Amino acid sequence: QVQLVESGGGLVQPGGSLRLSCAASGLIFSINGMAWYRTAPGKQRELVAAITSGGMTNYADSVKGRFTISRDNAKNTVYLQMNSLKPEDTAAYYCNARIHPFGSASSSDYWGQGTQVKVSS
Repeated sequence: QVQLVESGGGLVQPGGSLRLSCAASGLIFSINGMAWYRTAPGKQRELVAAITSGGMTNYADSVKGRFTISRDNAKNTVYLQMNSLKPEDTAAYYCNARIHPFGSASSSDYWGQGTQVKVSS
């Protein structure tokens, strides 16, 4: 069974940094796009950053220049380096990946369980 497991959330002061990781496990044939989403209190889930299998990236305007998404295809892992954090970055962050499992005829979207990030002094 394919799973996504996130780590790296926590409490940080404004201006600080955190690095989120998300590792995919199971019988995986291939992984296409990977992404990070977030859900802030009282708001809808939004795309934070995405990366293709070839390494092309895109970011939400609110995080451009502060966040960097990257991936290690050998480890089936995606990262989100978050710098210059602001209180408005406080949210639950979710990993998403488009995965083609072995034995399956097609790819499907998989989600992690979420990791909480709180930016506060």
